[in-house]
Amino acid sequence: MATYPGAANPPFRLSMLIYDRRYRSLTIQAAVFIGVMLLASWLIDNTLRNLAIMGKTLSFDFLFRRAGYDIPQQLIPYTSDDTHLRATVVGLLNTLQVTVLGCIAATVVGVLVGVLRLSSNWLIARLMTVYVEIFRNIPLLLWILVILAIFTEVMPPPNAYRGENPAAGMILFDMVAPTNRYTAIPSIGMTNPPGSIQMGREAISWAVPIYALAIVAALIGRHLLRARAQRIQDATGRRPATWWITLALFALPLGALTWWFGLHLIPPVLRGFNFAEGINLDNSFVVLWLALTLYTGAFIAEIVRAGILAVSRGQSEAAFALGLRPGRTMSLIVLPQALRVIIPPLISQYLNLMKNSSLAIAVGYMDIKGTLGGTTLNQTGRELESIVLMMGVYLVLSLIISAGMNVFNSRVKLKER
Repeated sequence: MATYPGAANPPFRLSMLIYDRRYRSLTIQAAVFIGVMLLASWLIDNTLRNLAIMGKTLSFDFLFRRAGYDIPQQLIPYTSDDTHLRATVVGLLNTLQVTVLGCIAATVVGVLVGVLRLSSNWLIARLMTVYVEIFRNIPLLLWILVILAIFTEVMPPPNAYRGENPAAGMILFDMVAPTNRYTAIPSIGMTNPPGSIQMGREAISWAVPIYALAIVAALIGRHLLRARAQRIQDATGRRPATWWITLALFALPLGALTWWFGLHLIPPVLRGFNFAEGINLDNSFVVLWLALTLYTGAFIAEIVRAGILAVSRGQSEAAFALGLRPGRTMSLIVLPQALRVIIPPLISQYLNLMKNSSLAIAVGYMDIKGTLGGTTLNQTGRELESIVLMMGVYLVLSLIISAGMNVFNSRVKLKER
């Protein structure tokens, strides 16, 4: 590039947009951006023209029309006279329910199996290897259908629990009754209820926000306690024991509230042809949750195993030399360091579980794919609007999960001092 005496920078020329490295990257980015915008505008214009030819217009008014169909699984009150919008909300809540519970259960299974795969016990390690290889190498849809067949063909009907000598017995201290149609579990009752908050057709017990405030206060207390312990450790080199105070911060207020409200479990009781007083979980939900848990747990187990192996063996040997037992070494030394390797791929598995929940339609579980992307789409004929809304919902959920896990990852990653 030519230089000009007496000038700090040469005068600008159009050729510099291509040949000058200072402007070339900006030129390429601008060209790509313009190309993408032109392609998007062409696609939108072409879509609107085709809709006009078919006599359709892009409209979301169908969301406020009567839905006219029932949803068996509901977290909020819903009837067929409600709108498609409320049906969509019910489906979204069902998606969130199976996603949250699936992520929790899959994490527990994955961490447990991942640790046991490295066990010195040959039999346990090989059994965990068989579980991982079987579940992660067979499509999830097949596992959903297999587990559904097991529940349908193997589990007893509800009337098998009737009589003094029933053909089937309840499990888990006579609190759970699996059947071929649903799984009856105990509900939560209160002998001294504090009243409820009426929000439209939904009523929320005052016990929920009271318990939430108690948990938030305990978390704040734990944070302050840890900060104090860290200051003492920095000043003296010794960290005081805080576990018993932390336990008291949670156990005492929650225990007192449980005693005051008279919180207790109400076991399901067979009345007539069905169980009553408890909660009857539709087998479509149980099957989907169990399949997502076992399938995703196999992948998480491999992530956990890889994270543990990424920690230097010298860390464990040093802990053993100081007298720590294998269990304490794993929980205090190895796993905290392995988290920096585990968290990034774990985010992808949580996203996969959330998106894989759209297979719920295979067992009749009405998630957002079954409501907005199923019955609503077929009844209204608004396929473009329904698909766009579903894509937006899954995109927003994915971004929320990614953002939350990235914040957690930034808090647990190793920091240089």
